[in-house]
Amino acid sequence: MRVLVTGAAGFIGFHLTKRLLKEGFEVIGYDNLNDYYDVKLKEDRLKQLDDQKAFDFIKGALEDKDLLERLFDEKKPEYVVHLAAQAGVRYSLENPKAYIDSNITGFLNILECCRFYGVKHLVFASSSSVYGGNRKLPFSTKDSVDHPVSLYAATKKADELMAHTYSHLFNIPCTGLRFFTVYGAWGRPDMALFLFTKAIDEGRPIKVFNYGKMIRDFTYVEDITEGIYRVMLHIPEKADIDRAVQDQSCSAIAPYKIYNIGNNNPVTLERYIDVIEEVLGKTAKKEYLPLQAGDVPETYADIDDLIRDVGFKPQTSVEEGIEAFVKWYKEYYGK
Repeated sequence: MRVLVTGAAGFIGFHLTKRLLKEGFEVIGYDNLNDYYDVKLKEDRLKQLDDQKAFDFIKGALEDKDLLERLFDEKKPEYVVHLAAQAGVRYSLENPKAYIDSNITGFLNILECCRFYGVKHLVFASSSSVYGGNRKLPFSTKDSVDHPVSLYAATKKADELMAHTYSHLFNIPCTGLRFFTVYGAWGRPDMALFLFTKAIDEGRPIKVFNYGKMIRDFTYVEDITEGIYRVMLHIPEKADIDRAVQDQSCSAIAPYKIYNIGNNNPVTLERYIDVIEEVLGKTAKKEYLPLQAGDVPETYADIDDLIRDVGFKPQTSVEEGIEAFVKWYKEYYGK
């Protein structure tokens, strides 16, 4: 079977592509290799996939509708896992147009291609950021998500609405995945684990927002890819009205589903930093700061429906995950 993975040179896309190739799938990778962060890291991820005969990479932007249409026409992917997006909450405060171009216009192009080229299942990345100002914990897919606190979150919520509309109008099976604070080997340099590890290792101070009281449902990247893989093979159908009323992540009028993928075991930012210190064998110099605009103080995933429907629950502790990341970091950077 043939799978299109957008964002294949990205953090999650790279790990998912490796998993799909291992399972015997043919994978088409699509990525624009932009310079939001170190392009060399993206290229080095792709080098890990170069020797795979079942992997075909195409460089292109989500906004390039003509290129995407040619790709779908020539390659005819049966499944699409759409992970490409303009990421980052804080970056959206200064560069809003990048989020509209990639996350809205780009996603519309993906939906249009899925509409016209008979895709069996579209799985797309949403985000825990859609829960915005919610205070009820854990976050459930049954909760209202009408109060985003960043433009990034607003674009992800818009993607969910657009996907449901296309699923209903054109009978496209769609599943959205709300990821919770993904971390691990080959991770993005703009994310907390990378920034903390690099600074602590070099003896520089780290910025600890919300005075270390931030709570996150840190989820190891291989748990995320396992969840994506299982969900991709679990194609949604229209739900009966009673189930749709009880489980608001279902739709009675469309083959559409939303899942949280999180560790279901949140920890404080202070504890996260403690583990990094323990693994590195060094003490952090901490600069305590208030909560930043666009950030939320706490995330915690309710994953009951993920467990029920695909039989999966993330298992990797932050201790195991951080140790694996630091090992990769030292090997990659020759520390």
